[in-house]
Amino acid sequence: MVRKTKEEALETRHRILDAAERVFHAQGVARTSLAQIAEAAGVTRGAIYWHFANKADLFDAMMQRVIAPTEAGCLDPALLEADDPLAAMRELALDFLMQVARDPQHQRVFEIAIHKSEYVGEMADARDRHLDCARRHRVLLEAAMRKAQDKGLVARRHHPQAAVEGLIALIDGLLLNWTLDNALFPLADYAAPIIDTYLAGLRAA
Repeated sequence: MVRKTKEEALETRHRILDAAERVFHAQGVARTSLAQIAEAAGVTRGAIYWHFANKADLFDAMMQRVIAPTEAGCLDPALLEADDPLAAMRELALDFLMQVARDPQHQRVFEIAIHKSEYVGEMADARDRHLDCARRHRVLLEAAMRKAQDKGLVARRHHPQAAVEGLIALIDGLLLNWTLDNALFPLADYAAPIIDTYLAGLRAA
């Protein structure tokens, strides 16, 4: 009986997250109420509050359900042990972009996060969490870029921080524009040549 109750609670949680994803995507986070999500999920508002403290907590859980594995990879210190850190950074970048390009759920949640959310008020915590993860990711990438320079793989004329910021700006730009209108260009086809062109400019001759 206890196991069945836990399974039912988990099923309810997933239904709420699925409904939040659909409704946030359809009408934006700010214009969505917990009552609307409850109706879409076929549960009461009380059921939502049983699982989530507020809308921001629900939003964060919806995001983490999809991006947590990606975040774990982006923060993996094993990057610093790679024989070719630049190639390892390429793999991380392409793995992320291809997930978004090929998985509709990844595409939806990033459309919500980038184009359909305002990070003010109760949503400020979600912004702070994202910024904290981004800072840690940058520290790791800069350390990997320095390792690549130490190995003679990246030209010394490139400042590691500037090189990393350029790579992040390139990824973010692709993500922002493609999630705004995926008819602009085929992300799955263009991701590798675009990233490769940038990284080739960093490599030592």
